[in-house]
Amino acid sequence: MPEHLTTAAEPLTLASALEACPLIAVLRWITPEEIEDVTAVLVEAGFRLIEVPLNSPDPLNSIERIARRFGDEALIGAGTVMKPADVARVRDAGGRLIVMPHADTAVVRSAREHKMACFPGVFTPTEGFAALEAGADGLKVFPAEAISPPVLKAWRAVFADTIPLLPTGGITPDVVAGWVAAGASGFGIGGNLYR
Repeated sequence: MPEHLTTAAEPLTLASALEACPLIAVLRWITPEEIEDVTAVLVEAGFRLIEVPLNSPDPLNSIERIARRFGDEALIGAGTVMKPADVARVRDAGGRLIVMPHADTAVVRSAREHKMACFPGVFTPTEGFAALEAGADGLKVFPAEAISPPVLKAWRAVFADTIPLLPTGGITPDVVAGWVAAGASGFGIGGNLYR
């Protein structure tokens, strides 16, 4: 467990959140008015990682609302984080989780500096190793529907078992077993979460 994510003031660590439920709930397009009720259902169901993409309506308001209410029970944060400046804005709203669609090492370093968990989106091992070198806590394998479980199995041969690999994009219940057998540590689930 990275030291920067474990303090007495933060009862839930990234490791304990992943152990409790290795799924990141991606709440894309949700509004601040509906975010608390939806998050309450997810937390009750066991989710401990909640992402509000920054291209959602008023995302920082949503993050602030659920961080205040559920911050002791779940790691709340933002997805679709594109710039280092966004990291500070998410932190100021109470977020502790940064998820990205890309592997911009400047964003990863900013998350590390702000003591936030970070999952950059990677499509190749080269991107993955660069992101880890910059301080990423795990890797969002994205878009998963363009990568197969056999590809992830090959990745697992070079990425340590302790590095969380979370396929995201097109994840449905019927494909989970194949990904887990290939070495997935968990998943990011967005649109299919509501289905």
